[in-house]
Amino acid sequence: MHGWFQKLFKRRLTLSTHEEEARGTTVSSVQPSTSFTPSPRKAPIEPQAILNSPQRWTRKYDVLVCHSLVDSDTEEAIRLVSFLENSPRSLRCFLWHRDTCPGGAVSTELCQAVQDSHIRVLLITPHFLEDDWCKYMMHQILAEGPMSNQMIPLLQGLLFSQYPMEIKFLFYIDLSSNRDRGYALVNKTVLQYLRNLVKNGTPLDCDSNSSSGLCGECSKEEGGGTSKIQDFEKSGGDGEQNGSS
Repeated sequence: MHGWFQKLFKRRLTLSTHEEEARGTTVSSVQPSTSFTPSPRKAPIEPQAILNSPQRWTRKYDVLVCHSLVDSDTEEAIRLVSFLENSPRSLRCFLWHRDTCPGGAVSTELCQAVQDSHIRVLLITPHFLEDDWCKYMMHQILAEGPMSNQMIPLLQGLLFSQYPMEIKFLFYIDLSSNRDRGYALVNKTVLQYLRNLVKNGTPLDCDSNSSSGLCGECSKEEGGGTSKIQDFEKSGGDGEQNGSS
């Protein structure tokens, strides 16, 4: 009898061992794999690819520069446009005194230039604030799309307290503190806007952000697009500030 109990005990011990081994094999077979293959990162779009993109060519100009016709302001605008148009930047710019059509109505020509441009730069000086056509252009640009992020205010010779009330919700670039840096920021912002157009793939119609009353004289509509301008920078003092603060 004693021998029979020993055999039964050994058989149960053997069965338990086999069950533990089988359980361990099952658990190990469902362990998640620790290997990980990261997804490849997309390479940034090169500037030359941006300049050759079909989205860029949906409008005639990359940048419109709005300024007063006082000599000092005109000279500053010419310097900015020369910087933007020269290689390797090679942007297409609109200047009032250079690119308007002789004999055309002023309001029509200016409104058409707004619609034909991706980005609108305002060279805001004391003379700008006294010029009725400059204020007219500023209001037309705002009417087309106040939050379209297609306006870049450049301040020169003004304190923040003199900054136009209509656009105090926008960051601005202070050319008085560092002209070269300001020009570079304009170029960087325009390229970022065009890069976003290429990334999004399909340009929007320019009237998608337009009010029904914009530029009643102008009937031409062209495709365009919007993106956030992310390259404005702030500095202390009376430099670049957020108008809403």
